[in-house]
Amino acid sequence: MDEPQRLSVTVTDEASSERLDRVLAAAFAELSRSRLQALIREGRVLCDGIALRDPSRKVGPGTHIVVDLPEAVAAEPQPEAMDLVIPYEDDDLIVIDKPAGLVVHPGAGHESGTLVNALVAHCGASLSGIGGVRRPGIVHRLDKDTSGLLVVAKNDRAHHGLSAQFADHGRSGDLERAYLALVWGIPEPRAGTITANLARSQRNREKIAVVREGEGRHAVTHYRVEAAADHDGIVALVRCVLETGRTHQIRVHLSHRGHPLLGDDTYGSAMKTKAAKLGEAARTALTALGRQALHATLLGFRHPRTDERMHFESPLPPDMAKLVDALSGKPV
Repeated sequence: MDEPQRLSVTVTDEASSERLDRVLAAAFAELSRSRLQALIREGRVLCDGIALRDPSRKVGPGTHIVVDLPEAVAAEPQPEAMDLVIPYEDDDLIVIDKPAGLVVHPGAGHESGTLVNALVAHCGASLSGIGGVRRPGIVHRLDKDTSGLLVVAKNDRAHHGLSAQFADHGRSGDLERAYLALVWGIPEPRAGTITANLARSQRNREKIAVVREGEGRHAVTHYRVEAAADHDGIVALVRCVLETGRTHQIRVHLSHRGHPLLGDDTYGSAMKTKAAKLGEAARTALTALGRQALHATLLGFRHPRTDERMHFESPLPPDMAKLVDALSGKPV
């Protein structure tokens, strides 16, 4: 069992008044800002002996700050042993090649059987008490039915470093994310950028929608057609590179352009009639796919401890590869 810790810092005389959470983030780089904000709101941060519960509260020179770190408690998600494909793992992080159908984090309707449950079982005592709970640090997610690469932090330092890279969206060049998608039709031009703000749909709260400039969240997807997946130009294999990482971003952006993903019942249901134009083998493979045809094929980042450039690639999983072969006329 980890012992409780108490950290302290005194704001220097040279400093001007600054937000409490920013002062703490600068002083304790091993802790993520989100955790520090949570500790403030819980009353675990004392400024000159007084608990301040507002992370934005300004503190001036000479203020003595004490942070009471709670003992890491048992994980809320229970450990569940699962077979995981692990391209890389060390004491700070783990890279997973996630299969389609696996939910990343427990939530409503998915209290167990998630990637987090598997990671709690796999990593065991190596996990630090992120947020006061012993669990992996999820810094980005993939939809349940999207396969491919994602990285998970094992401790606060890694969580903080990786979160900063994902928040930067690769503008500094440290982060790379690329996906392969099978879409209806061939986008024109064959390479370009989709910039369209996204927000929760007002008509269906389960969906994300494109909204007007000034509303929602800025979202940018760069795409390139890799190949026509079939001989008639009904389906294209498209590579997408994220400049931002919004919920359902690739699915919504490509659907907005008139090229929804194969198998995407949420954003591409109007395209179901196109399946009738495919050959029998391709129709069978598409039915067997049973999900949106989207795979996170590339992930690159800087290691939060060593600063080493990390680069991982994952080929198409068997279900998508089988569909590509069927579309091209190869025996499956």
